Amino acid sequence: MAQNEQQIPKVSADMFDVVGRSENTDALSKKQVSYWKEVFYRFSHNKLAVLGLILLIIIAGFAIFAPVFSSYTYEQNVGLYNTAPSATHWFGTDDLARDIFVRAWEGARISLFIGITAAVIDLIIGVLWGSIAGLAGGRVDNIMMRIADVLTAIPYLLVVIILLVIMEPGLIPMIIALSITGWVNMARIVRSEVLKIKNQEYVLAARTLGANQWHIIKRHLIPNAMGAILVTMTMTIPSAIFTESFLSYLGLGVQAPLASWGTMASEGFKALQSAPWRLLFPAALISITIFAFNAVGDGLRDALDPKLRK
Repeated sequence: MAQNEQQIPKVSADMFDVVGRSENTDALSKKQVSYWKEVFYRFSHNKLAVLGLILLIIIAGFAIFAPVFSSYTYEQNVGLYNTAPSATHWFGTDDLARDIFVRAWEGARISLFIGITAAVIDLIIGVLWGSIAGLAGGRVDNIMMRIADVLTAIPYLLVVIILLVIMEPGLIPMIIALSITGWVNMARIVRSEVLKIKNQEYVLAARTLGANQWHIIKRHLIPNAMGAILVTMTMTIPSAIFTESFLSYLGLGVQAPLASWGTMASEGFKALQSAPWRLLFPAALISITIFAFNAVGDGLRDALDPKLRK
């Protein structure tokens, strides 16, 4: 036995060669990229999403500054009736001799304000409702989601139209009507995310340490569901803008002399044969804005969930 142990050669590190080792291996192993930096990197390499973001910045810039620096106001009579686009009036004028360029960007303010405000209200209500339902579970979850099911069963446009008829058309009634049932989709998505997250180890650890429900929702559930929340909100804004435009086209939106893209499209449709530019510009702005928001939403979805990338 002793002779066999003496015959076994000693193994040392000098007898081996390291294959495929890079000089920068240690440096690379120390380099860390945060989650949101990685999201930004993936989003910035999505050309369609970047295009959508650039379009939204341009539209927002014109909506903020164009009416301020223009020499006309959105209700001013310039003395030229139904004139075609020109160097003086870039989008032409309407049948009341108002500059369509200024009215279009004033309408952009109203349409974007309604869409973003309705989306924010949907975000607040939907996140709270979905978080509480998903975290509580059991009977509370069942009751809360059955209420959401009842609201979902009622046609969305029908509810909005009835509320606008009752409250009379206007800016605030439009926002309230869009928010009455618009939060249900957000609540469902947040609830599904919470159901996946609430049994994770860090949530169980927080409960063990005595954290209350609100602390768990605020510090653990909502931050970890932020990806789905952002994507859903980005998709909610164009939906609200389109609904507002559709209702304003029917005469249930903001009232004169204010104008949104929907009211301008409604007015322009009446003069489609004699002055087609009156319909062309608001319709084009609606289409471009909805496309831009959808492109940004798709880009965020792919950036926040790498598994969905093609």
